[in-house]
Formats: sequence, C-alpha cells, structure tokens
Amino acid sequence: MFQSFDVTSTPQFGRARVDALRATFDALGIDGFLVPRADEYQGEYVPASAERLSWLTGFTGSAGIALVLRDKAIVFVDGRYVTQLAEQVDGAVFTGGDLVGEPPHLWLRNHGPKGFRLGIDPWLHTGAEVRRLEKVLAELGGQLVFLPYNPLDRAWTDRPAEPLGRVVIQDIDHAGELARDKLVTMAAATAKAGADVLAVTDPSSIAWIFNIRGSDVPHTPHPLARAIIPAEGRPQLFLDKRKTGIEPEAYLTQLADLLPPSQFDDEVAKLAAAGKRILIDPDQAPFALAEIVRSKGGTLVEAADPARLPRACKNAVELQGSARAHLQDGAAMVEFLAWLNSTAPGSQTEISVTKRLEEARRTVGERHQNPLKDVSFDTIAGAGAHAAIMHYRVTTDSDTAIEAGTMFLIDSGAQYVNGTTDITRTVAIGDVPEEQKRFFTLVLKGMIAISLARFPKGTRGCDLDPLARIALWKAGADFAHGTGHGVGSYLSVHEGPQRISRLATQELLPGMILSNEPGYYRPGAFGIRIENLVHVLPAVPVAGGDIDMLGFETLTFCPIDKRLVLAHLLTDEELDWLNAYHALTQEKIAPLLTDDATKAWLEKATAPIRR
Repeated sequence: MFQSFDVTSTPQFGRARVDALRATFDALGIDGFLVPRADEYQGEYVPASAERLSWLTGFTGSAGIALVLRDKAIVFVDGRYVTQLAEQVDGAVFTGGDLVGEPPHLWLRNHGPKGFRLGIDPWLHTGAEVRRLEKVLAELGGQLVFLPYNPLDRAWTDRPAEPLGRVVIQDIDHAGELARDKLVTMAAATAKAGADVLAVTDPSSIAWIFNIRGSDVPHTPHPLARAIIPAEGRPQLFLDKRKTGIEPEAYLTQLADLLPPSQFDDEVAKLAAAGKRILIDPDQAPFALAEIVRSKGGTLVEAADPARLPRACKNAVELQGSARAHLQDGAAMVEFLAWLNSTAPGSQTEISVTKRLEEARRTVGERHQNPLKDVSFDTIAGAGAHAAIMHYRVTTDSDTAIEAGTMFLIDSGAQYVNGTTDITRTVAIGDVPEEQKRFFTLVLKGMIAISLARFPKGTRGCDLDPLARIALWKAGADFAHGTGHGVGSYLSVHEGPQRISRLATQELLPGMILSNEPGYYRPGAFGIRIENLVHVLPAVPVAGGDIDMLGFETLTFCPIDKRLVLAHLLTDEELDWLNAYHALTQEKIAPLLTDDATKAWLEKATAPIRR
C-alpha cells in the first residue's frame, strides 16, 4: 500500500513535548521558537525524519507552523485545515492561528511583547521569511535569534534516519529534453542574472534539470539533493551515492561531479570566499545558505530559481505523456465509481473505498504496462460531514461508513512515469436533499466557467479566479481555498509558480498544467468539490475578434455525477459543455475497459442530460 492510516488522530504527548521545548529557552536565550512544517529543502512533503511539526503537535496537514511561547502555543493553518487542526491537536495545549490573515510575523506585530527574542532554525526558513520576522521584531525592540541547533531534534530521541530512496533516470521519452541541454539553459540563465554560479536547492528542480526521479519523500518522486551550476564550467550534484545504482551513477557523472550532500555548504563557502556572485532563490533557499555566502564575502544574487518556469511550461512530450496518464487514470476511476455504485449504502467505509481505488489504479496500470508508482497525495475520502473538511484525512479512528442519503467526496491522484494526476468527484449515495444538489450545480457552474475561459496573453491566475466563484457568490457562498494549483510532470502534484487563486500573480503560459477545482463546504453537514486538470493552450485567433486568445484543454476524463445536477440552473452553454464532456469521456475511456458491467455503467453515466 502507498497510503497508510493513523491508528488515532489525537496526539499523545503534546504537553510533555512542548514543556521539553520550553525548558531549553533560558539556555538558548529565547522567549519563543518557531516550528515550521518545512524541512531543509522547503518541499511540500517531508521525510519522516523532518516531521517536526507533526511530532510536536499531532497536526499532519501539508501547510502549517507552530509558535511556542513561554505561556502559550499556537498552530497557524490556512482555511483548508481549520477543522483538521481542531480534531488533531490538544486544545488544552495549542490554540489555532490564521496562516493567511495573521501569520506568525503579523501575530507578533499585533500581540508580541516588547523585547521579544524569537529563536529559529535558520535551515528551516527562507530569506523572505526571515526578513518579515526581523522587521516585526525590530519594531518590538526584540531580536531574531539564529540557533546553532534545533532544540526539537535533541528532544526527539527516536527520530527516524534520513531517507535513502533510490534514484532512477527519467527517460527522454518522458522528459522530452536532454539533461545536458537543460544544464546549458540553466548556465545561460545564471549568466543573464549577473551571477557566476547557481545554487539549486529545490529537489523538484534537481529532478527536472538532471532528468532523474527519487523516492525520499512520500508521494513526490524527487531525490533530496542540491546542485551548483556555474555559468561556465562543470556542475556539481550533491547526492548520496547510496541512492544510486550503477546505471544512474554512470549517467549522472557524465553530467556533473557527484559529491556527498554534506559537502554542499563547504563548496558554497569556498565559492563565496573566492568572491563569486551566487544566485539563490530567496523564496526557496534556506536562510542559512544565504548567510554562508554573506559571511564568507561572496555576493548574493537573489532571483527566482531559473528552472521553475520552464519546469512549469511542459513540452510536447510531457503534455502527451500527461494526456495518456490521465486516460489510464480515468479508466481506473471509472472502474472504481462503477464498483462503488454497485455496493449497498453503508457497506463501505472511507478506508475501504480508498484501498479499492488504489487497487483499481494498480490493476489498470498493470494492464496498460504503465504501473502505478505511488499516489500523488494522501487520498481525501470524506463521507457526509467529513466531506466538509477540505483536506480531511481518514484514520482508523475517524473511519466512517458511507451511508444512504449523503454525498461522498473523493479527491485522489496518482504518480505514473508519464504524468501526475489529481481528480475529485463528489457522488450521491442514494437520494440526497435538493439543497445539496443546488450547491453541487453551483460548484459545477464554476468548474465549467474555468473550462470554457478564453483569455489574452498576460492573464494571471487571480484574473480568472472569480469565474469559478461567481455562481456561489450570487448565492451568498464561497470556498476557502484556491481554484487551482500547478501540477508537475511525474513530480509534485502541487507545483508553482502557476495557480488560480486570489493571490496568483504569475502569468498563465502555454504548457502549464493546473487543477480546476471549485468547491463548497458546510461544516458539520456536507462538502462538494469537482476537479479536473487542464493545461494552457497557445493563443489562437477568435472568429470576428481582434486579438488571439489562450484557453484551456481538459486532461481529466471521468463522469460527473448527473444525479446531483439541477439542469434548470445551467445555461445552454454550460449544459452543452457537460454533455460534450461526457460524450468525450465515453469515447476515450470505454475502449480502455474490459468489464461489461463497467462499460454499461459508463454509458449510462455519460448519457446526455435533456431539459
């Protein structure tokens, strides 16, 4: 199994661990300590050895940070995790904070005492984060204290070992561009930025540049590694050789000098001491790395990771691979949904269906000789009121039967060597109230609006976000998450810089893959999300128009539950889109199925809706 289930969602030792942390404050000369979800690589997923936030608080979400003071402890999360936080942490020890509206630096500005000394591990925070904290603490007459070690690591006596996941080569048939050509591009970008060398600290960029994949962290197939790429000269890749076999090591040594990860800091220090100009992404690199450059006399060139944008704009080979992966994944989803429809209400639970979906993906992958490598994130399988928890993760303690008269939400994805998938479907279990159908249809209207959008060059994600919300807004409702996130090519299921949200300022460019997933959540009652992946098409002329327009092409093909659609709430254009989408789903997925009963279910599920 790729996904495990916690025995319980309640932490056992929250108070004891917080007390142990506070006991170090006097010796360290601090009044508080920040515990981020991030590790030294700043990735969304971290290895077990870096799950500090979870170890301290019990919170297992992918975004959060704890601020522990002498008299209180706060865990800051965004709107996706408010309900999960309440269920997972000990309310007698921790209070909840708003990661978006009042993150730690703003909380300190509003509530921090004068002279406050805040300790941090400088390897777990970026330069941008540090600048915000330093500014606020200066206003308080306080100080940001960079600790020589992380006090949690000394208290965490049974901390797991660092991972040694195997590294494999991502074949050119899936990558679409040779690693040596990408290295030339990175060297040119480094020179253009006025730097002598580029320090690459994002493991996903390492994987993309060198055309390798790894297994150091859950669900994202990148190796924990760093690199130094000079504007002129031979690159250095800092990767533990125990992760490579004979073929990957021989491949990598043709591209770069292969060095132990422990030497990365020393090599950066040597370059800095030689007066080199070193390019570092301040939003990605740990602050400690920038401090090495400054302290050794080097010049820091702060700029975005030059691999970030080309990695987001998929080439033709990557897009073709993603399309094939989505068809295979669509077949697995159809087999799963047909099976779920055949079961008696109440006979299945959130965990049992999660396991069945993974089994379907594995079986279909074997049939198509394109095996399931991993799930792309822990499946969100919410029955009834659990669906209102946007990023609910079922445990053996919370596992609930999927009963008649409710809606069931399942948000899941897969990693295949040719693409990363992410799909959400909300389905009816028996008859559900009209009110729930109304909100389902309003969410569907938003999803269709994004699917049909045409937009000029220069359009950003924030410009399109209202399209997904307007039907809900008119009904006095909204959802507390972005409309869409970027998706990698057999890499991270949550990839930047592209996204669709109120804060998304990155221009949408051809080749970018994004999710399209509006939702609606009524706490304690029900939740709805409908999600397809799309990619940005090049701009083309519009008949009778003045300028070329970009648009989206849908990658995901799987029926949307027509039993929840109130057709009278759809415009003719929206209904035409839904019927056309279902016709394409039937056309593309039916040939991939082998079971007659599943084929019959798909035919019925994709039949046109008539008014």
